[in-house]
Amino acid sequence: MSIEGLLKEQFAENREIIQALLADGSQADAEYTIEHHFSSTNFDRLEKAAVDAFKLGFEVNDAEEMELEDGSIIFCFDAIANHALEADLLDKACEQLMLLAQKQKVDYDGWGTFFVGDEDELDEEQDEEDEF
Repeated sequence: MSIEGLLKEQFAENREIIQALLADGSQADAEYTIEHHFSSTNFDRLEKAAVDAFKLGFEVNDAEEMELEDGSIIFCFDAIANHALEADLLDKACEQLMLLAQKQKVDYDGWGTFFVGDEDELDEEQDEEDEF
């Protein structure tokens, strides 16, 4: 699939993820830690992608080695940004990082984040669950 097609799919997925998080009660105005996932069987290429992501302003964690179900080994890292859960910001980051992945011949495996809710409300729910 062309990069344009991949970007179009990613932008649609960005909106689906945002809507799902907000529908579940995640805070719309919170700052989120967004982790963009990269992987490759070639460590040198992945390392170059990590350097490029850092140059774009992303925090980059150390590469990890993972064994897949078929026994093959891949290397992976996350490019991390902190910002609002807004489609325009995510689209821009995804486009930059997908183009970077294409340039370095590594895989961009999407992004993830964590639910951000009202901590007081979550604490109360946990207290209720802990009561017998």
